[in-house]
Amino acid sequence: MRTLPIILLSLVSVFSMGLHAQTATDIVTKSDLQMRGDSSYTELTMNIIRPDWTRSMSMKSWTKGKELSLVLVTAPAKDKGSASLKRQREMWNWIPSIERVIKIAPSMLGQSWMGSDFTNDDLINQSSIVVDYTHAIHGTEVFDNDNTYVINAIAKPDAPVVWSKVRLWISKDTYLQRKVEFYDEFDELVNTMKTYDIKQLGGRKIATRMEMVPADKPGNKTEMITYQAQFNFAIKDSFFSQSQMKVLRD
Repeated sequence: MRTLPIILLSLVSVFSMGLHAQTATDIVTKSDLQMRGDSSYTELTMNIIRPDWTRSMSMKSWTKGKELSLVLVTAPAKDKGSASLKRQREMWNWIPSIERVIKIAPSMLGQSWMGSDFTNDDLINQSSIVVDYTHAIHGTEVFDNDNTYVINAIAKPDAPVVWSKVRLWISKDTYLQRKVEFYDEFDELVNTMKTYDIKQLGGRKIATRMEMVPADKPGNKTEMITYQAQFNFAIKDSFFSQSQMKVLRD
């Protein structure tokens, strides 16, 4: 009968291992789903902060799955109506002042989006962190009183992305990305993103303040403040089109 406790102990051990056997890719995938859901709509303000000036923009953003996203600038007047679109691997910007749609070539992914510290890749192509990178758990740390997994994401060969390595601090509780470091092909840190002010919006917890800080430009920072959010609603693929990008209004 001594073998019975041993068997039970083994079963408990196996069960416990099953509960905790999350891979790094599982964690990154859950994080992506937590932040955007099957579909999402957000209203936010972007503040571009420089040592001598500050500029603010208001925006609306829609996503569906990992392949469709659309961002519309609603203020200030000189930028109003500007839009960015992603469909699968292709991306475009609509510039209403010249009435032109400009396709974002792979070489343009690393360029600043609307003069901010976010790149085209950061803002429009966010979900590529799931599909274009391999993931490994680097460790665990506490960030902003939040216990996090620290995960290294390494770009797959020939992936159409800007960052060769991304290091993510993902909350063990909410699966939100609390901190992200972006590295170039020389393994040099370029930008650091941090998130704060976790609130309930649209029926789920989200980080309502996000900061992007470049490593080599003291005093420069871009923050995004989210004040409205909805998730998991019906939206047609046809909404994410160049024609829709041109006619969207505040």
